[in-house]
Amino acid sequence: MIGYVTLGSNDKDKAAAFYDALMGTIGAKRIFNNDRLIFWGTEMGAPMIGVGTPHDLEPATSGNGTMVALAVGSRDNVDAVYAKAIALGGQDEGAPGERMPGFYGGYFRDLDGNKFVAFHMG
Repeated sequence: MIGYVTLGSNDKDKAAAFYDALMGTIGAKRIFNNDRLIFWGTEMGAPMIGVGTPHDLEPATSGNGTMVALAVGSRDNVDAVYAKAIALGGQDEGAPGERMPGFYGGYFRDLDGNKFVAFHMG
């Protein structure tokens, strides 16, 4: 089980605005914030996504082959999260659709190039 995922950003304020709006689409909010990191989730102890300045203070880069999967509860929510990400300046990596029987997903990258899929099983 995943506790949290952290992603690097080269512009924490810009990333914060993107994630505040995007995570609100699925009922998540900021639950931790300091000078280096912000975490979004539904509550402490539940899975979270964090964004911030890399610990080594080197430029943040997106990982090749790295992807965060967001279980969003319905096909309508997949469509809403994907649309919100694109509206906020995210890049399309594959519009929402059924990828295999029972798996519906929409793929996008955030403002720093980190790859996501919003998905629903069933």
